[in-house]
Amino acid sequence: MFKKLTNKIKSTYTVKNYMKIMPYVKPYWFRGLLSVLVTLPIGAMDAVIAWALRPYMDIVMVEQNTASTNYIPVLIILFSCFQSGLNYAATYLNTWFGRKLANDVKFDLFRKLMHKEAAFFDNTSSGEVMFRFNGDVDMACNGLLVNIKMFSTRLFSSLSLIGVLFYNSWQLAIVAIIVLLGALFPLTTVRRRIKSLMDKTIFSGAAVMTHYNETYAGNRIIASYNLYDYQYRKFKDTLNSVFKLGIKMVQRTGIMSPLMHFVVSLGIAIIIWLGSYLIVEKQITAGAFVSFITALIMLYNPIKSIGNSFNSVQMSLLAMERVFGILESVPSIRDADDAKKLDKIKKTIEFKDVCFEYVKDKPVLKHISFKANVGQTVAFVGNSGGGKSTIVSLLPRFYDIQSGSILIDGKDIRHLEINSLRDHIAMVFQDNFLFKGTIRDNIMLGNPDATEKDVDKAVKSACLDEFIKSLDKGLDTEIGERGVLLSGGQKQRIAIARAFLKNAPVVILDEATSALDNKSEAIVQQAIDNLMTDRTVFVIAHRLSTVRHADKIIVINNGEIVEEGSHEQLMEKQDGAYAALYKMQLK
Repeated sequence: MFKKLTNKIKSTYTVKNYMKIMPYVKPYWFRGLLSVLVTLPIGAMDAVIAWALRPYMDIVMVEQNTASTNYIPVLIILFSCFQSGLNYAATYLNTWFGRKLANDVKFDLFRKLMHKEAAFFDNTSSGEVMFRFNGDVDMACNGLLVNIKMFSTRLFSSLSLIGVLFYNSWQLAIVAIIVLLGALFPLTTVRRRIKSLMDKTIFSGAAVMTHYNETYAGNRIIASYNLYDYQYRKFKDTLNSVFKLGIKMVQRTGIMSPLMHFVVSLGIAIIIWLGSYLIVEKQITAGAFVSFITALIMLYNPIKSIGNSFNSVQMSLLAMERVFGILESVPSIRDADDAKKLDKIKKTIEFKDVCFEYVKDKPVLKHISFKANVGQTVAFVGNSGGGKSTIVSLLPRFYDIQSGSILIDGKDIRHLEINSLRDHIAMVFQDNFLFKGTIRDNIMLGNPDATEKDVDKAVKSACLDEFIKSLDKGLDTEIGERGVLLSGGQKQRIAIARAFLKNAPVVILDEATSALDNKSEAIVQQAIDNLMTDRTVFVIAHRLSTVRHADKIIVINNGEIVEEGSHEQLMEKQDGAYAALYKMQLK
């Protein structure tokens, strides 16, 4: 039975898994080892009190002699003080080691998260990211190490107490060990009981986190549409599902502690009955029996609650498996083995028979082919949802195509280093993300090594200079989380200044002015015109008047190119798709 329990634990966290975590343990191995070694005397000292009771009871209670036992209370006090000091040291070392370990794992997970492909963020909620990349690490590292301290302490305590049991009576000790193994048997079913619920629990916990994130980010929508009841009902439903899962977890594992408690109590009763018989038969002394019972209770008491602790260990181990599952995952979009660095775009960017789908067998782009020469401006127009934004997302390899090829100077971008490819592209989106910090911080993301002169030039080119001058702290003004303290036009111009500072030869403008009022649009459009100078530009336009001077206009409808040419060429086709769109906007 004991072998079965040991094998179950080993199968949960194999040698292979230990090897996976060793690179993280290695820098701090000494403190980690010390935190475990300190638990040896902590546990072993539990046996001192039980051991001391035998001579004390036999000499004082039976022989009525106190002279030779005065040292025992003093010895117990000294050992207890020493044990308390070691306990503090073990807690400190364990916490230090656990948090260092967790931080290093989080560093690698965060790096992994940043390099995840766009499809991952399309299909994963913010709450799930928080749980998988942060919560699981805390549960795996800190939780596991705290429980290792507890288990190692109790292991050495148990071994020393078992030694006291055999010292006092081998007959009673054998009975006690049999009862102990019977009490531990339910632990062999823990993993099977909780594994099926763990993923559901993680998902529900992530959903709760997502509700908080959505309420924070969407507070104005909730207020303007009076969505308080709607949002509350959604949150309540999610919280109720978490409650039900928690109850199921208790139903599946909660019986173990009461069951172990019953087995332990039964064992103590048997020991008292058998011990009474052995005393009467003069096979053990009264002192030996009292010492045995004390050691037995000290041994059994932790066993009563070990079920809940063992549940925590199993959950920590399952969390560790999920963490290493992420760390060992290979991004679907990565450098090819033969990837070459892109030094310069000399001639053309070409889409050649490109097909793409987000969901299998549901094509979004169908056989897209066009060519842009260096220095040209190519505009994409067409119906909403036709695939315009998808086309420009493929050039920096946010996604990989299913068939066809995207070529830069005749080289497939899948055979170019991703970082060097993206270094040549600057993007301005419809809703640009700004990071918490100052205006300067956000602009300099385009080039962290930029000089003050470069920043000033970018600010002027983005038509931001007058706005900056109106601020007391100028470029060092805090903008709040996600740039909440700025207007839409101001955010766009900061994003354009950032793109200016990057100074990339290719610029992608994804409906950069569609969400602005006329006055803001005019200012932002001037900034965009400055940004487009002497660059290869791909622009998605909502207002066709902004792309009249593009070298090439491509009309995309339902994932297909239906027309291509300059404004004048397309307007000559009176019944064409572009002419119809243009006339509709004029009206």
